[in-house]
Amino acid sequence: MTMHKTPSQPGAALTDPVRYPSGASAPVRTKRAFVLVLLTLFVPGSAQIVAGDRKLGRIALRVTITVWALVLLTLFIALVNRSLLLSLATHPVGSLFIIVILVALALGWAFLFLNTLRIIRPALLAPGMRPIIAVVLAVCTVIGSGSLGYLAYVLNVSRNAIGSIFNAGPAIDPVDGRYNFLMMGGDAGDDRTGRRPDSLSVISVDAKTGESAIISVPRNLQNAQFSEGSPMRKIYPDGYNCGDECLINAVNTEVTNNYQDLYPGVADPGAQATLEAVSGTLGITVQAYVLVDMDGFAKLIDAMGGIGIKAGGWVPISGPVTDEANGIHGMPDGWIPAGDQHLNGFQALWYGRSREFVDDYARIARQQCVQQAMLKQLDPATLLTKFEDIANAGTKVVDSNISSNQLGSFVDLALKSKNQPVKRLTIGPPDFDASFSTVPDFDLIHSKVQETLASSNTPKASDAVVSYNGAAAGAVMAAGPLAGSVTAGQLPSPSSDFTPVTTTPDGTPITIELLNGLKAQGDEQGIRDLVATNGQCAPL
Repeated sequence: MTMHKTPSQPGAALTDPVRYPSGASAPVRTKRAFVLVLLTLFVPGSAQIVAGDRKLGRIALRVTITVWALVLLTLFIALVNRSLLLSLATHPVGSLFIIVILVALALGWAFLFLNTLRIIRPALLAPGMRPIIAVVLAVCTVIGSGSLGYLAYVLNVSRNAIGSIFNAGPAIDPVDGRYNFLMMGGDAGDDRTGRRPDSLSVISVDAKTGESAIISVPRNLQNAQFSEGSPMRKIYPDGYNCGDECLINAVNTEVTNNYQDLYPGVADPGAQATLEAVSGTLGITVQAYVLVDMDGFAKLIDAMGGIGIKAGGWVPISGPVTDEANGIHGMPDGWIPAGDQHLNGFQALWYGRSREFVDDYARIARQQCVQQAMLKQLDPATLLTKFEDIANAGTKVVDSNISSNQLGSFVDLALKSKNQPVKRLTIGPPDFDASFSTVPDFDLIHSKVQETLASSNTPKASDAVVSYNGAAAGAVMAAGPLAGSVTAGQLPSPSSDFTPVTTTPDGTPITIELLNGLKAQGDEQGIRDLVATNGQCAPL
């Protein structure tokens, strides 16, 4: 009599094509291989439970469920306390812990894919399907394990960059409900000791709402007042008033050269003294600074892949100075044309630094425009593909006394600020007369600063495009030494709707040959007339 096995009898499981594929047909083996790979991708450990080492599968599945729970917890924290999550990700110890976990998960997931390949038993597959399954498994390994590994790598690069740029000092508290950060564009060179800030601006952010204001201080402001408690106040009790050479951007170099001993234990006495000069001048407490070295600035722009701007007028790449008395340069080394331009690092650096044929306020406008273009360029795709280059360039470009332990809360505050109104004030045109920086009225400055920080009727940040309008500035200057009728924070919103000046008044195209020809003839005024609008700028 013939005996037939039942599922309950020993050996019945040998007919299961998932666990024992030897007796299955070729199409079933192929389907089984694809299913096992996808199970490992979407539910790591499940392939081992159904077709391999069940003990290994149970361990892996427990880890998978734990990771899913942690992901859900992370999303919940991101909704209710984003600052805590960012603080953990940017904290030196917290970020290291996350990196170790991610690397362990990536290696474990990669091992599961290799184990899945063994379970598939490629030798049982049809010859034509073996390379296809191998490619599919490799792609899934990259998508799964590779993604975790890349995330760990990015976090490690970020951790190293944060450690290089920011310090491990104590956290700072808001003053009058606001955080005030001094942004300095430092001009360091081989022939200089310390950086000489060519651009100074304070970003003031409401600690709760993220509402922000930008206050620009011209580099040539004289008689800057040091804040109470500043060691330099004992040297200059009546302000930094040692003559025409005592501009606010010279504080850094003077302290670095002569008064470092007044700042024991301070990493950058010159930057700290500049912060104190800006604090006293504006009548607010500036708690921290971020200094961008302009000599390394070009590397950062190049790492980003360049920036796009709409230029209102031609900007010279100046040659060496040939007339020191009158500050006249020789023949320009090149020109950045008016119109839509994509600038590399070298060009962007000169676009923000050049002040030949125009005044400092046109340059300030271009610098602010370059900053906006950089922020606009830093989209997720750029960060993903160029992150390491950007981070490495940042360590050479940026210096700050902001505590790395507090960086997460400030990133959260920056995210809040993104869609908040931005108020603007410049201690110069168009808010003050051009001569105001030479004989500043500090009581008036303090009043205007407080008015700016208190005002709420302002354009949104997305509408505030930097543009230096010579005619508008001239009208303000004509009003007298102070922009009397103009209320800080309520200035007309600059517009990107300007037409780049690409022709002379008679319609002749402006070309490099034309501009260099005027320079060769010594017609400096003719060039000034043609490039007068080069402070107009908008990011593309």
